[in-house]
Amino acid sequence: MQICPMTMDEKSVSRLGQKQLYARFWRFASGFWNEPPSWAVRSLTISLIILIVVQLIVQYRLNLWNRDFFDALQQRSGNALWKEALLFLPLAASSIVLSIISVWGRMMAQRKWRAWLTTSVIDYWLAGDHYRRLNQVGGEHQNPEFRIAEDARIATDAPIDLALGLLTSLLTAATFIVVLWEVGGTLAVNVFGRTVGIPGYLVIAVIAYSFLFTSAMQAIGRNLTHVIEGKNQAEAEFLSAATRLAEVGESSMPLENQGRERRVLVSALANVLEYWLDLCKELMRITLVSQGNFLLAPVVGWILCAPKFLAGAMTLGELTQAAAAFVIVQGAFNWLVDNYQRFADWTSSVNRVAYLLFALDEVAKHDELKTASPSMPAISVFPGLELALGGDETGEKAIRKPKDRTVPP
Repeated sequence: MQICPMTMDEKSVSRLGQKQLYARFWRFASGFWNEPPSWAVRSLTISLIILIVVQLIVQYRLNLWNRDFFDALQQRSGNALWKEALLFLPLAASSIVLSIISVWGRMMAQRKWRAWLTTSVIDYWLAGDHYRRLNQVGGEHQNPEFRIAEDARIATDAPIDLALGLLTSLLTAATFIVVLWEVGGTLAVNVFGRTVGIPGYLVIAVIAYSFLFTSAMQAIGRNLTHVIEGKNQAEAEFLSAATRLAEVGESSMPLENQGRERRVLVSALANVLEYWLDLCKELMRITLVSQGNFLLAPVVGWILCAPKFLAGAMTLGELTQAAAAFVIVQGAFNWLVDNYQRFADWTSSVNRVAYLLFALDEVAKHDELKTASPSMPAISVFPGLELALGGDETGEKAIRKPKDRTVPP
């Protein structure tokens, strides 16, 4: 009996896939916080959050120091300047020490999570000889060894940095918006001969500015995740082709086999370089937004504060404090702009690990159903992943269509 695998519209798979891929990865990876000794992992996580709060307190105090220092400079007060210079030393030392501790804590959490996730995926991959039957499952799960070694690393490294960075951004924005509101105050604007006051104008300006750049980054970099995912798969295929060539070279196979494998290797390299060109184009686009934001943000902050300073409603210290707070808040709101490439890297690796997990789920569920009903030849429990066991009368297996490398819009 010939088995006809189920098929599904590729656009439908793409629409449904991302949420399901995130969910499947998290269901598996979140076990890191639930399995013994979970108290140690949770204690480390709580310590990192407390560390963020302490760092924010130091940053806020440095912002106040910035105001006091420039006010002393404007007043030409030597004693006040000397006092602020001495105060800066413990503040700077605290910031440095906290940053060093933060690096240690983040990397410790990343190391532990990677070890747990990689070991767990390997165990699932080997359990019941699942790895022997993965080639009978349709879907995007080729080169599982690369996904386990490289994609699992990125999938556990990036989210800790991104999550802590996002929490820092939210707390920073909440703290320094208060500074902008209090220091900036109300801006008086002349409209058709009438004076109109804009309360909290710096807060309104920073929200509008951040929304503009975040929207621009999302629009310009919308294809980056797909390009990175394709590049990683091309790298995996190149590594696999190189390994096969080495195995052929070490064996006593005919030379024509070596020539064939070499042509496959060269073709795989060409595919890698083509994806790298696509990645270069995408990075050039997002650099336009990120570098523009880096250059404009401090200038916009100074320009917005200048009218009140020139009118004598703001001191030099308040001017520098408000401008610095503007940069800090827009940096917090523009977290996505600063981390867009890292987020795309993480998403592509999560997708690749999740595809492997779905394929292993397919094999495992088939084993369970096969045990319950030995006459069942094939199943398909997840859309887009088909398990075709056995074959037709000739014993040949179904051949999967090669992946189209066209980047989705």
